[in-house]
Amino acid sequence: MSTAAVQECVRTRVGPDGSGRGTPAGPLRIVGNGTWLDAGYPVHVGEPLSLAGDDAILEYVASDLTLTARAGATLASISRATRAEGQWLALDPYGSANGTLGATIATGSAGTLAHAFGTPRDNVLGVEAVTGTGAIVRAGGRVVKNVAGFDLTRLFTGAWGTLAVITEATVRLRALPERDETITLALPSSVEMEGWLTKLRALLFTPLALELLNAPLARALGLGDRAQLLGRLGGNEDAVREQMRALGALGEMQPAPMAAWSALAEIEPPGAAVVRVSAPPSRLHALWARLSAASEPSLVHAAVGRGIVRGIHPASPHPSLGLWLDLISQTEGTHIFERLPASEWSRVPSRANDPLSRAVRRAFDPQRILNPGILGESA
Repeated sequence: MSTAAVQECVRTRVGPDGSGRGTPAGPLRIVGNGTWLDAGYPVHVGEPLSLAGDDAILEYVASDLTLTARAGATLASISRATRAEGQWLALDPYGSANGTLGATIATGSAGTLAHAFGTPRDNVLGVEAVTGTGAIVRAGGRVVKNVAGFDLTRLFTGAWGTLAVITEATVRLRALPERDETITLALPSSVEMEGWLTKLRALLFTPLALELLNAPLARALGLGDRAQLLGRLGGNEDAVREQMRALGALGEMQPAPMAAWSALAEIEPPGAAVVRVSAPPSRLHALWARLSAASEPSLVHAAVGRGIVRGIHPASPHPSLGLWLDLISQTEGTHIFERLPASEWSRVPSRANDPLSRAVRRAFDPQRILNPGILGESA
């Protein structure tokens, strides 16, 4: 759907001046490829506004390591285009590679590569979007060095489409590493884990990704029956060789298939409950131990460098789901509930009912027509 068509769709609801005197056609449910529609609080009933067909790559300047694409472009199509030039978009959100660029930015979704390259807020240079008043706005730019005023790019990133419909984005690319290796390392005993993690964080290089996997998740990925560290090392031949030597000093290291990363990204079964809890990296051991203690049937992994533990519980109904959610809720740290059965969202307090969040929403979508309810906000 073109930007003009998105604008027209919004304006039929709010009127050409954004006053709310448009056609009473109801709210809009913003949709990419529809691969993650059960994430976030249930959206109040709304007409789907799909951007999936608007998937063009508008500009790719390999020499500047930048790419501009429509919001409906899939991560897979961007990967194909950039790999031909020895480059990549270092965003690997959980879910299918058929997810769209717009949805990745709107949800602020990050995966294992955030260990080395950051989240969408670190990789998106600029966006075009249509606000809830029907205004077309451009924020940021198409170059890495861009000086602008109020940072709307970061504001719209992770807002879940509640402020504006992202229609186009410019992203920062990276050069593909000369060598890209995946390894596993068996985790030590619980008694040794704190000191082991301290040594791991003290390594003099930054791996592309480092994830702790509990035993059920390691088994599900075909990586053995023990809890593991899954690592991704990148660089030139000498650099990767030295990284492997340093990691090998921490335990028994084994090569692993690169496909383990995509399998991890897509491991969530339909209807799963998914929660992540974050704390300072220095407290990762305590957080990991508590969430891993739930054991089967939950799958648990943790980003070593970011202090984030992510738990996946099988599809509901499951007799242990309520106990598992209670355990999560009683754990210290910042809780982000990614996916839950509709019946369980009532137990989760909204993070968008504070005065500042409500004021920002009123400024960009005063009629509340864009994804109403997806952040759990009250009317």
